[in-house]
Amino acid sequence: MRYHNITKDDMLNGDGLRVVLWVAGCDHCCKECQNPMTWDANGGLSFDGAAKQELFEALDKPYITGVTFSGGDPLHPANKADVRELIKEIKKRYPQKTIWLYTGELWENLYQDSIVAQLDVLVDGEFEVDKKDSKLLWKGSSNQRVINVQATLRSGNAERPVLYCGNYR
Repeated sequence: MRYHNITKDDMLNGDGLRVVLWVAGCDHCCKECQNPMTWDANGGLSFDGAAKQELFEALDKPYITGVTFSGGDPLHPANKADVRELIKEIKKRYPQKTIWLYTGELWENLYQDSIVAQLDVLVDGEFEVDKKDSKLLWKGSSNQRVINVQATLRSGNAERPVLYCGNYR
């Protein structure tokens, strides 16, 4: 897996104060994407041991609410296996931290994937510039959904996602 940046103390990409891992690789190539430099799966830097250590050191801070995977697309074929393993490791090391993931894929195509069951929140759908709204919380366009993954899976009807309304304290 390759990545472009690790943002620390982020308040825009999920609830609370977060660490964001910006991965490389996206096939959606949404018009007017805010991160077109992340589309190339071969761009950025190798997510090596030093990068993982940087991520974990940021997550070690008690005031950090959790981690957000963004990019690019964390579910791009170049990323998915490594993201899955990294999420498992984060869940084990930091069970109290939340895990958010942004993807251009749709919930309906993802909810049966084992990676999704490890998430707290999934923001799905491609960015659509004609539906752009700067007043939206945690998403760029009105077609995207901020899904409470665990509530959805507990609901017994995973085909109907429960939207996340916020939990900031």
